[in-house]
Amino acid sequence: MAKDTSKQSDTGSATANPVSNAIELLKADHRAVEKLFDAFEKAGNDDLAAKGTLAQRACEALTVHAIIEEEILYPAAQKALGKDKIDVEEAFVEHFLVKTLISKFTTLKPGEQGFDATFKVMSELVRHHVEEEEDELFPEFQKSGADLLALGKQLHARKEQLQSKLEEAGSKLVGDNTIAFAGSA
Repeated sequence: MAKDTSKQSDTGSATANPVSNAIELLKADHRAVEKLFDAFEKAGNDDLAAKGTLAQRACEALTVHAIIEEEILYPAAQKALGKDKIDVEEAFVEHFLVKTLISKFTTLKPGEQGFDATFKVMSELVRHHVEEEEDELFPEFQKSGADLLALGKQLHARKEQLQSKLEEAGSKLVGDNTIAFAGSA
């Protein structure tokens, strides 16, 4: 199978380009959430609206990203690389921990004790996870000969479907328990 070698800017949105290969789409997601983390760190302590919005966006983006990785990327990586070469169990555990922190934002409100600390710990976990994926999993997957373009199309389609569900539900405000978006159903 031929590898897709097209390049996309790290700042470009992979969702705007449905023909991005899988790794480029996922890296674009990584850069987008890192920008949210950086903006949160730069927000003033009294800018609660900005912190709430940034946390909301990060949680939604991370939820969608985790679902597409768990449903599509990790099974494809294990098939292409074999379980002995790449073990995605650690990635699943890291996703579980991030999802646990995301769930805390259903009750935590900006300015409350633990809000900033929870976001900081979540961002640190995600940054570690991203580093491992980009330094270990992605290079091995690129060498595998897997059809990254076809996989990118699958990831893109599922991501669009999940983002549509978010839009249909309305924008979930951090601290608002009236809307739940969890899981891949």
